[in-house]
Amino acid sequence: MVLWISKVTLFLDPREEVGRLAPLLWGMCTLTLAVSIPSLKPPSCSHPNDPGCNESASSLQLGVFFGALYVLAIGTGGTKPNISTIGADQFDDFEPKERAHKLSFFNWWMFSIFFGTLFANTFLVYIQDNVGWSLGYGLPTLGLAISIIIFLVGTPYYRHKAPSGSPFTRMARVIVAALRKWTVPLPNDPKELHELDLEEYSKKHKFRIDSTPSLRFLNKAAVKLGPNTPWMLCSVTQVEETKQMLRMIPILFATFIPSTMVAQVHTLFIKQGTTLNRKIGHFEIPPASLVAFVTLSMLIFVVIYDRFFVMFMRRWTHNPRGITLLQRMGLGILLHILIMSTASLTERRRLSVAKDHGLVENGGQVPLTIFILIPQFVLMGIADGFLEVAKIEFFYDQAPEGMKSLGTSYSMTSLGIGNFLSSFLLRTVSNITERNGHKGWILNNLNASHLDYYYAFFAILNFLNFIYFLVANKFYVYKVEASESIEVVGDGRAMVNLRASKHEELES
Repeated sequence: MVLWISKVTLFLDPREEVGRLAPLLWGMCTLTLAVSIPSLKPPSCSHPNDPGCNESASSLQLGVFFGALYVLAIGTGGTKPNISTIGADQFDDFEPKERAHKLSFFNWWMFSIFFGTLFANTFLVYIQDNVGWSLGYGLPTLGLAISIIIFLVGTPYYRHKAPSGSPFTRMARVIVAALRKWTVPLPNDPKELHELDLEEYSKKHKFRIDSTPSLRFLNKAAVKLGPNTPWMLCSVTQVEETKQMLRMIPILFATFIPSTMVAQVHTLFIKQGTTLNRKIGHFEIPPASLVAFVTLSMLIFVVIYDRFFVMFMRRWTHNPRGITLLQRMGLGILLHILIMSTASLTERRRLSVAKDHGLVENGGQVPLTIFILIPQFVLMGIADGFLEVAKIEFFYDQAPEGMKSLGTSYSMTSLGIGNFLSSFLLRTVSNITERNGHKGWILNNLNASHLDYYYAFFAILNFLNFIYFLVANKFYVYKVEASESIEVVGDGRAMVNLRASKHEELES
């Protein structure tokens, strides 16, 4: 919830973004100090017989550590939705070449994110396990500081968009105005609704949007009646912007289950891998590095998708993106069903081998190579290449011009809620399956657990979510988009009048 609250005040100006990066640096510095300064570190517990294992961390140590984590959460919530928005806003939609490049931006944006994840899950994990936590946290802290300096140096060269105020206030005005005119009939002609002149939007460098029939109740906010205060009368464009944000909410709901699965299953896959043979010659793969297989497959897939899949599908669909964003999301959700089905079958085999070798009660290492998990790791990476990239691009693309950061924050909100649902589901399933004297599906001893049942449960959950997504997709109306008509007003400034469209097709 901290992530969501920190998105209430959204800006699109890169200069404001510098202030949002500060909590990240502060949090990382504090976290590094917490694992470096002896008085801030809890007692050592390298082996079960160490005296420090019986001592608990002090209030100061806990306060500094968790305080750093919360500062990082606040910084992440305020930064992530805006960084990607700033990057996408550097492309001019009215320049054909830049518009074409923008279609690939989010593919390579996520590629860079996952490349950093790969570095963290391999090199940094090795440093933390074999050198020390001080250097393990110090390196990313130094990298973050360098990144902020690069960002500051590049700020004068960015395309800046002036802050447009809180989108929540603009949306609240529309909803309040519509509710206050609950009984007021709508005019038959949408042109009778309140709207500003094109010149007004030209001065503010904004688009004007025509009225659409969806969510017609909100159109009452633009009915000319009574005082012309902001909380009583709104323009048609303001009403349509609110509609665009509300129309995306059913799609947002469809991303909760995949986000829940990603938040939880990665951890379970890692624990599952610790029970298998992780040695390659004399080298033993660190448990936390197992996620690198997911990241590596995602990196490879994004390159294949952007360079080959899109070009191939364009010939069939004539869509500049190859397939629509919702189709890409749907493929990702569909793959999550296959992932959990594969994981369930693999876990069933692992439990069978554990039983045959008498390892159920003692929880010993199962004589199977960790590479039997490769199929589910690879599928997870491919699913991320479909769903995670499409999710952030969809919410950015479908958000109105003045609410792009709020749109991308939908994607971050999905991850945040997914983490909450992950904890809730794990605790609920564990409690229910342990009733009436049963062992339960999820135990500390994985050889005595039934993760195969739990994975099968997730497969069913993802299937039901896919059905819901198909329904939400059927009724979703794509946002209005810039039409071909660019009107030139008296002083020579080009103005775009936006028209309703149910198609995602963009001009090439």
